[in-house]
This record gives sequence, C-alpha cells and structure tokens, in this order.
Amino acid sequence: MSDQPRPVLDPIDRLSEIIFGLLMALSFTGTMSTVTGGEGGVNAVLAAALGCNIAWGIVDGVMYVLTAAVERVRRRGFLDALRREPLDRAREMFLENLPDDVRRVASPKETEALLIRVRALASDPRHRAVTGHDVKAAFAIFLLVVTSTLPPSIPFLLIDDVALAMRVSNGVALVMLFAVGARLGQYMGRSPWPMAFAMTAIGGVLVAVTILFGG
Repeated sequence: MSDQPRPVLDPIDRLSEIIFGLLMALSFTGTMSTVTGGEGGVNAVLAAALGCNIAWGIVDGVMYVLTAAVERVRRRGFLDALRREPLDRAREMFLENLPDDVRRVASPKETEALLIRVRALASDPRHRAVTGHDVKAAFAIFLLVVTSTLPPSIPFLLIDDVALAMRVSNGVALVMLFAVGARLGQYMGRSPWPMAFAMTAIGGVLVAVTILFGG
C-alpha cells in the first residue's frame, strides 16, 4: 500500500493562519480608519488592509521557512551529538530530550535499546536545511493570510460610506472567526462552541478598541 501524500500544512496550521489574517484585517482596517479619519474614503482603508496582509503573509511565510530550517539543523546536530558522545553522556542527552510522558513510562532497558538504534543510524549526506516542502508551505501560508482578508474587504467595494463599510466588514470578520474557531474546536476533539466564542470575543475586543479610539 502506497504512503499517503504529506499535506503541505496540517489543519491546525491552516486554521491558525486564517485566524491570523482575519485578526490582522480587523486591527488594520480599524487603525487606518482612525488615522485617515475618512480621508481617501473606502479605497484608502481597503488598500491599507490588503497591503498589510500581503506584507504579513510574506513575513509569516519567510518565518515558517526559517523556523523549519533552524529546527531541522538543530535536530541533525542533536543526532550527530548522540553518535559522537560517549554512551553515558549520550544516554543523559537522550533522556533530557524525551517528552515527559515518554520518559515516565519507558524502562531503562527500552531507552537504552532505542538509543543504540539511533546511534547506529547513518548520517544522511543529502541533508538540506530548507526543502521544497518548506517553500510550498510558505506559499500556502501567504495565500491563506491574504485570501482570508478578501471576504471582509467586500463591503469596502460595495459601500461608499467608510463608517458603514467598516461595521459590515467587522461583522463579516467576526462571523468568519466564529466559524473558524468552531472548526478548530472540532479538530481539538472538543465541543466547537467554546473556541468559536473565544475567537469571536478576541475579534470583538479588537473592534471595541478601534471604536473607542474613533475607528
């Protein structure tokens, strides 16, 4: 039986990036409406929101690649150290890096056997800090962050009044946060409603803050 293809991003990463994009849209549209005071109309606010999320989509994708590369190099260095260090020191390092739950249930004999197998693994000469999968994931993150701003942007295309467009946009974003939060709760294996209301509450706080400051 063939292996299942590895997803570019797991569900929690996808949902988290959508939430990030929505929160960024809420905060920046409100901030821009406060700063401009309506000057430039809906086009200025719309351009600011899209430009901000494009920039943050790029930053978020680059940070994903950087984090993956650092973790991959760190893991390779750890495996090399396990092979290089004397057995007693390697055993100590190995135990320190095991998850707490695994360390509690693993017997010394099982740990020793696993360590010996790890030390026997050959080093991969084709090791790369950055892989094609990392680049695909970074591009997927960019698309998720940017496209998550499109539904809240639609009111600015249809409504000329900045204040009214802002409130409708806020409403769309809050509904999306509720839906994504519910999906995240389901993925966690819990009731969807606490996470749905939590995400909506976070968005609501952002809206309230921008209204308080004149947004």
